[in-house]
Amino acid sequence: MDSEGPVVIASAAGAPPRGRKTQIVVVGGGAGGLGLVARLGRTLGRDRFDIILVDRNQTHIWKPLLHEVAAGSLDANLDEVGYRGHAYRWNYRFFDGALEAIDRERAEIVIAPLIDETGREIIGRHRIRYDYLVLAVGSVSNDFGTPGAKANALFLDDRAQADRFRQRLLNQCLRVSRAMSADPTGDARVRVVIVGGGATGVELAAELFNAAKGLAYYGLEVFDARRLSVTLVEAGPRILPALPERLSMAAQAELEAIGVRVLTGRQVTEVTPEGVATASGEFLTADLRVWAAGVKGPDFLKDIGGLETSPSNQLVVRDTLQVTRDDRIFAIGDCARFIPADGDRPVPPRAQAAHQMAGTAFHNICAMIRGRPLRPFVYQDKGSLVSLSRFSTVGSLMGNLVGGRMAVEGRIARMIYVSLYRIHLLAIHGWTKGLTLIAWGQVNQVIRPKLKLH
Repeated sequence: MDSEGPVVIASAAGAPPRGRKTQIVVVGGGAGGLGLVARLGRTLGRDRFDIILVDRNQTHIWKPLLHEVAAGSLDANLDEVGYRGHAYRWNYRFFDGALEAIDRERAEIVIAPLIDETGREIIGRHRIRYDYLVLAVGSVSNDFGTPGAKANALFLDDRAQADRFRQRLLNQCLRVSRAMSADPTGDARVRVVIVGGGATGVELAAELFNAAKGLAYYGLEVFDARRLSVTLVEAGPRILPALPERLSMAAQAELEAIGVRVLTGRQVTEVTPEGVATASGEFLTADLRVWAAGVKGPDFLKDIGGLETSPSNQLVVRDTLQVTRDDRIFAIGDCARFIPADGDRPVPPRAQAAHQMAGTAFHNICAMIRGRPLRPFVYQDKGSLVSLSRFSTVGSLMGNLVGGRMAVEGRIARMIYVSLYRIHLLAIHGWTKGLTLIAWGQVNQVIRPKLKLH
C-alpha cells in the first residue's frame, strides 16, 4: 500500500456514519500487530481515524528472543516495548485486556475483566466497537493432549512464562551449588529435558549452556557447565526439520559438542513431576521439563464469533487475509491459517510471515476505506535461521526462491540472524528511534551484566 496522499473514506457499505471516526481495532501486539498499528497510525492519523491496539500484556518482547529471556541471557526489561508510550508516538490507543468474544452482529469485541494479583477487579467486562478488526493474537505451544504436559511442563509462549522458567532454573542451580559446597564429591546436577527439536527447543538448549558458563561470575563459584544436563527430545527423525538435512545434522553435531544429549525418533507419552516418559519405554529424569513441540492458535479462538477455524484453532483466511465469513475481519500471523493457491501447506508460523501479512492487511484496510480493489497476500519465504547462542548459527536463505538450498553457517549466518531483530526494531519504531536503539544495544552488550539473575 502506497501511503502517499490523504486517505478518503469511500461511501461504501459498512462505512461509519458521517462525523464518526473510523475505528480500526487490532488485537495482539506481537510482531505483526505492533508493526501494523504503528503503520496505520502513522499513515491515517487521529483526526478521522481511531486506531486501537488490545493486548493482555502491557509490553512487547520479540517472541524469537524468549529463549534468551528464559536462560537469563537477555534482560527483557531493557529490550521490551511499552505499548502506552509507543501508542502516543504512533497515533493509536492502547487497551489492556484479553479478547473474550466477538459480537459480529453489533460489530464489537468483548474484553474480559481485568483482575489484579489479589483477585480484585480493575476494569469490568466491556465492549469495543470496530469498523475493521484485525486478529493478531499469535500462537501457543501444542501439547497434543499429552498426559501431564500442561500440569508438569514449562512453556515459552510469552514473557511471563520465560521469566518463570528463568527463576526455576536459577533456583535449581542454587540448590546444586549448595549441594556441591556441602559435598564436593557428590553428583548433583541441573537436569533439563526439552521436548521439541524445532527452533525454540534447539536455541534454548544451546542458550542454557551459554548461561551456565557465566554463573560462576555471579556468586555460584562452585557451579560450572559440567553440572548442567540438557536432553533434547524430538519425535521426528531429525531436529530442525524446516532446514536442509545437512544443516540439521550440523546443528545436532554442534549441540552434542557443547554437551546436549539429542534424542530423535522419540515420542513423548507422559510428563510427570519427576521427568518425561517416551513411547520406547525410556524415562528421562528432569528437574525442569520444557514443552517446545508444535504450535496452535489459543483455545479461545475456537469458533469465536462463528468464524471458521482449523482443528488447531487458527482462523481460516482468504488470500486477502480476510476471514472466510466476514469481510471486515482480518487475521494475520500465527493465528491465521492460509494455504496459497499454488501450495498444499499453510504459511508457516514465523515472524517473517507475520510481518508480511501485516503489510498486506495494511494495504487492504486502506483499500477498503478508499473503495479500491484489495490485493492478495503472497508469502515470500526468505529462509530460516537458528542461533545456537554464541556457539554457532545455521540456516538457509531465500527459501522458496532457490528451493531453500542456499545454506549459511557461522559468522555470516550469525550476522544475518542479528539483523532480523534490527529490521523488526526499524519496523515498529521507525528509522530514527530504531537506529538509536540498535546503537544503544551495542553499548549495552558491553556495559550490562551478561546474565539476568533476578
